[in-house]
Amino acid sequence: MTDDIAQKTCTPCRGGVAPLTQEAAEDYLSQTPGWELEEAQLLRRKFKFADFRQSLSFIEKVARLAEEEGHHPDICFGWGYAAVSLQTHKIKGLHENDFIMAAKINLIAGS
Repeated sequence: MTDDIAQKTCTPCRGGVAPLTQEAAEDYLSQTPGWELEEAQLLRRKFKFADFRQSLSFIEKVARLAEEEGHHPDICFGWGYAAVSLQTHKIKGLHENDFIMAAKINLIAGS
């Protein structure tokens, strides 16, 4: 995992692969500052903004990225915030794709 994970592209996950272990997820987590693990099954981060318009603009950029990568986060947002969570639903856990998306979302957020 010495490559910059934000330079990678998500690959389709058709299931049948094991989710990442806690140890592997923690290794990837070091490449995605600001994100938190929930029992190696979910990756989550909350972003803060000055107002609703900035939150919406961020979410629009994340939505475009999700379509490009074919990997879609769960998103909740409102005035001054956006909460993003990632999980590969087909394997009911985390996959490298989740960390690729997290790293790319960090780039969008500027952090």
